[in-house]
Amino acid sequence: MSFNDDVKIDTSQVGSGGSGGGPGGAVVGGGIGGIILLIIALIFGINPSDLPTTPGGGTSDQGQVQPGGTVDGSSFSECKTGADANKNDTCRAIATVNSVNAFWTTELTKYKREYTPAKAILYDGSTQSACGTASNQVGPFYCPLDKQVYLDVSFFDILSSQFGSSTGALAQEYVVAHEYGHHVQDILGLLDRAQQDPKGEQSGGVRVELMADCLAGVWANHASTTKVQSTNGGTTTALKPLTDKDIKDALSAASSVGDDSIQEKTQGRANPDTWTHGSSAARQKWFTTGYKSGDLNQCDTFSVATVE
Repeated sequence: MSFNDDVKIDTSQVGSGGSGGGPGGAVVGGGIGGIILLIIALIFGINPSDLPTTPGGGTSDQGQVQPGGTVDGSSFSECKTGADANKNDTCRAIATVNSVNAFWTTELTKYKREYTPAKAILYDGSTQSACGTASNQVGPFYCPLDKQVYLDVSFFDILSSQFGSSTGALAQEYVVAHEYGHHVQDILGLLDRAQQDPKGEQSGGVRVELMADCLAGVWANHASTTKVQSTNGGTTTALKPLTDKDIKDALSAASSVGDDSIQEKTQGRANPDTWTHGSSAARQKWFTTGYKSGDLNQCDTFSVATVE
């Protein structure tokens, strides 16, 4: 899914953190095995109690990236236009944040709800969130305690090299849109349902994750008509219309992070009782539901007897 060249990227919606000094927090098992285990546990996750914490337990504000603050203020200087987003993963992530925030700001007014744009912290190595240490071992997540999304852009490489996802643009944009789906859930008061019933094929945790997949699909449906800032001072549509390849890219990403797919690759068999995010088929199904309908109301994963 390509951005229109005349899109003006708004870097005020992101902050940066980390210094490239390597991963933070405890590594389960060490080495690449530990990285995979942590990503399995937390990929696209939103449960603060499951996130690694700062040394000594709990969380700390020390060193935390505050809204609007950056460790390296020039780190996004090359991200100016949609053309930049089409060439650079970091710029694409920022432009996607702009598009997703713009869409939900307008969309939630239809339901008489106010959407507060969430900042995304793009970091290199590790940084601190109010939910604990964010690192490239953890993968992207939404922290409800500080209302921010955390993403090490190198995760996109891990997604393709370790999990077999497509390297296409919409595969990456899906990751960002999924995390912002959790922010929408937070605003709607639905996020806590993941805590009440965290594991299992039909659990609340899985249903919250699949709802976020569906909300990412809703955004994708409207992405080519959502207005953002233009380089000429006005507004323009953010993205070009989706192609069949774009949809295949997103479905590839959704499939690659299904609980069954990950478990079969790492332990040789799937164990539905331990699932926290849903099967590959379910993740593809709910993204498709959101994309085809373009309707938030179709994303009620809690109203169905079974999620597949």
